[in-house]
Amino acid sequence: MLARLIVIAALQALPLHAQPAVDNVILITFDGARTQEIFGGLDLDVLRASIDGGEPESTEVYRWFWAPTPEARRTRLMPFFWETLMVEHGSIAGNRALGSTVELANRMRFSYPSYAEILTGEAHDDTITSNDNRRYPFPTVLQFLQRELGLDDTRVAAFAAWETFRWIVSSEAGTFTVNAGYQASDDPDPVMQELSSQQFDTPTPWDNVRHDHYTFALAMRHLAVHHPRVLYLALGETDDWAHGERYDRTLEAFARNDQQLRQLWKWLQADDQYRDRTAIVLTTDHGRGHTGADWTDHGNDTEGAQFVWMAVVSPTVALRGEWRDHAPIRLNQVAATLAAFLGLDFRSLTPGAGPPIARLVDR
Repeated sequence: MLARLIVIAALQALPLHAQPAVDNVILITFDGARTQEIFGGLDLDVLRASIDGGEPESTEVYRWFWAPTPEARRTRLMPFFWETLMVEHGSIAGNRALGSTVELANRMRFSYPSYAEILTGEAHDDTITSNDNRRYPFPTVLQFLQRELGLDDTRVAAFAAWETFRWIVSSEAGTFTVNAGYQASDDPDPVMQELSSQQFDTPTPWDNVRHDHYTFALAMRHLAVHHPRVLYLALGETDDWAHGERYDRTLEAFARNDQQLRQLWKWLQADDQYRDRTAIVLTTDHGRGHTGADWTDHGNDTEGAQFVWMAVVSPTVALRGEWRDHAPIRLNQVAATLAAFLGLDFRSLTPGAGPPIARLVDR
């Protein structure tokens, strides 16, 4: 009897985050999505700087997205995110006006190093110094989860708008489903094949980035056919249109992404595997400049590009709305947090990774 009591006591003493909290995790990133738009909607100074003459008030995007307060503007831009997801199901950090900071650990402040930080929990500024297509040499949380959960190559999947993700998401090629940029799908499903074909008939202004529409549609079909337990969706147009100095298109990309979130959420709630059994982490890879003169820019010489945001939706987390007055969070904590939601310790693989975000996983 004494031995049994000792065993029970030992089990009760285990950290709660070592126990599986959910069955599935989804990571979603919106490339270069500034905190200014996420928390404040349309930035009038940026809109004014981005148009050639005339008045901002005469533009369509002003009529669509302008409102007197930041809260009203962000709701007009992303109504599902702010009126439903963050009110009823999740919470968001990164509004520095409320004492909430999310920042990069890496000093580079551009895409490849930041996505690597998200996926590996570490900043390797001496290893990745460009956005070139080269294999990232360190194992990612996607590989870790596949190995620890014993999942086949369809039950872990990454769909991305930018082709360089083929080299970022795994240190080894071919371990799980990856489809990024203008890449043909090898899935025999007829709907996947039709979407795969259509993407090549819809070019973008960018050679290595496809439209978010196809990235999202391919990911949704993969969800329906293969029911992955781990999904990474990396959308890109919030960054691409910004680099093209098209603030109108950038805002429209935010709005489309909001519609896609609504569609994804509705689908998840209708499926028994995912409803009330899925944690979702949403974030971005970097910020941008904060004025009308530098809003298109990011990098280590752009002030403001180090500040990002992070939203979390999970049936195990009671937090709602905006976080306030907390210690800073870093992007290097995403990997360990994703693993902790599934009851796993990512730092057993990568001891130097950022720790799980305690208020999300300590129950």
